Amino acid sequence: MFKAFVVDDEMPALKRLSRLLEATGRIEIAGSSINPATAIDAISASPPEVLFLDIEMPEINGFELLSRLVCQPVVIFTTAYNQYALKAFEVNSIDYLLKPVEPEQLERALNKLERFRGGSRPEWLDRPDFRVVLQELSRALRDADSTRLDRIPVHVGERTRFLEVSRITHFFSQDRLTYAAVDGKTYCIDYTIADLEEKLGSSKFVRVHRAALLNVDWLDELMPFFTGRLVARLKDEKRTELTVARDRVRALKERLNL
Repeated sequence: MFKAFVVDDEMPALKRLSRLLEATGRIEIAGSSINPATAIDAISASPPEVLFLDIEMPEINGFELLSRLVCQPVVIFTTAYNQYALKAFEVNSIDYLLKPVEPEQLERALNKLERFRGGSRPEWLDRPDFRVVLQELSRALRDADSTRLDRIPVHVGERTRFLEVSRITHFFSQDRLTYAAVDGKTYCIDYTIADLEEKLGSSKFVRVHRAALLNVDWLDELMPFFTGRLVARLKDEKRTELTVARDRVRALKERLNL
């Protein structure tokens, strides 16, 4: 079996991936950590054969973590966002896993990993510019984080009001317009749901169907609904109910550690 180290700053995601890896019978978990700084020390002291590494983490992101390692391990990145998956391939990782990780995509990655067994060390791990590429990707990721939305401007007559994102219970689209719901009122904003999903990154918002983003801090209850869907009831004054699409249920449950 391959000896692996797993790094993810979210404990539910780390535990789930570790369970999936152990269930394959092909991976031995040599160590894991939710703290990137601690992970650097552990990996440096005892390098694993393969590193399963989350890309987007606070303080030290996945690319920066790799740039701080003297000996580069073979890497399989994990990420919730396709744009970071593409960046992962810029450093020639073995593969990437989109969250929530599914057994089928994990098997695909392990099959690719298996091809390296017994072979020579991949040349790209020892490229002179490898660390430079990692540092550039790390800076780009930090710059993207710095542009995340904390407040959203809305036009109210001739005035511009700024909504605190943490107070927004949900976003929804209707008739080709996007709205933010806060304090029992709705405001038309200049973003699409897809834009918001990307800009809000790994914050408290989860897309529950194609036309809505839910702030999980405002979630009060989840109730079963028809055909595998759920109803999310919020803690706002209106006790708003949002339908969770069947293909979004698993991602929401993962986020809530259910």
